Amino acid sequence: MLAVPDFSLPATGGKRFELAALRGGMVLLYFYPKDSTPGCTTEAGQFRDLFDEFVKQGCTVFGISRDSLKSHENFKEKLALPFDLLVDSEEIACNQFAVIKMKNMYGKQVRGIERSTFLIDKNGCLAREWRAVKADGHAALVLDAVKAVNAGATSS
Repeated sequence: MLAVPDFSLPATGGKRFELAALRGGMVLLYFYPKDSTPGCTTEAGQFRDLFDEFVKQGCTVFGISRDSLKSHENFKEKLALPFDLLVDSEEIACNQFAVIKMKNMYGKQVRGIERSTFLIDKNGCLAREWRAVKADGHAALVLDAVKAVNAGATSS
């Protein structure tokens, strides 16, 4: 499996995210296009609703977008998210995970985040990845994969 290089980003709550500091537990990074948009609100809400299940599986959840810290704090508060959101305004993690794509938005080509999720195992290796995902129902699929990784199985 591919080791995921360490990176550091500002996080909500005045924290600093350091991937290396989370070794020994599973880390789930979900990249989303923009705070407070319909699809991103659906996705964040479903990760929120399943959060306790992720915790039981030893998995820490983080959302990442290019939005500002202020925008993230408002989004987190509005949805009562129990996990931190990471600010990637300089596209450090976005580039590392290659999630920036050209997308059609109202007939125009724009650069944006392709909704993608990455599961990093206890050893800091990429266990699973999902690209170009649909927001609704995605969190439940990811939770099933986390359970499968914990069970030593593979799921598709």
